[in-house]
Amino acid sequence: RPGLALCAGCGGRIQDPFLLRVSPDLEWHVACLKCAECGQPLDETCTCFLRDGKAYCKRDYSRLFGVKCAQCRAAFSSSDLVMRARDHVYHLECFRCAACGRQLLPGDQFCLRERDLLCRADHGPPPDGA
Repeated sequence: RPGLALCAGCGGRIQDPFLLRVSPDLEWHVACLKCAECGQPLDETCTCFLRDGKAYCKRDYSRLFGVKCAQCRAAFSSSDLVMRARDHVYHLECFRCAACGRQLLPGDQFCLRERDLLCRADHGPPPDGA
């Protein structure tokens, strides 16, 4: 309802004939809804992400808050295949032994020390009972 809503961006009353609603309870002037990082206008044609009361475009939200590869620290795209070791996530090409550089494949035995992956040849056999 124009005239009654307060803009989440500037705090002013929305008197405009149109407003943008993000999530069920935040309303914005069309001109105020912009990415907090790059300033790209966020309208009904693009995806908008909210974090701590700020709006972000998809690219900046992923770059700032998305899961990143434990090796190269780059973000993942939706089409990337990944490997996981405990709570670390890696690009396939980054899932390599830190000592010899050999790419580790599904089924390979490895050891994780800090963020370093080590193939079986470089970390040795597991201790008895492990």
